[in-house]
Amino acid sequence: MLEAIHPDLLGGVAAVLTTIAFVPQVMKSWRSGSTRDVSLGMFVIFTTGLSLWLVYGFVIASRPIIIANVVTLGLTGIIIALKLRDMFGRTPRTPAAD
Repeated sequence: MLEAIHPDLLGGVAAVLTTIAFVPQVMKSWRSGSTRDVSLGMFVIFTTGLSLWLVYGFVIASRPIIIANVVTLGLTGIIIALKLRDMFGRTPRTPAAD
């Protein structure tokens, strides 16, 4: 059955799923103004891995890998920036009223 699935389609679906997995964390951190429960170490290690996947995507000229990792790097970059902001003294902003 897997032989019938085009590799770029499979890679594209995997890329979309792994990329959008970070959207809820970005939205929660942004809305709450807090990254207290976010592990900086995990995100730094993960972002390093994403960077290597991006380089690999360029080496093998794989659009799904390149696009997914560029977008995911942006999302993880937001989380890391918010975490660093929280760690170095800036008071987290007040959550928006719903």
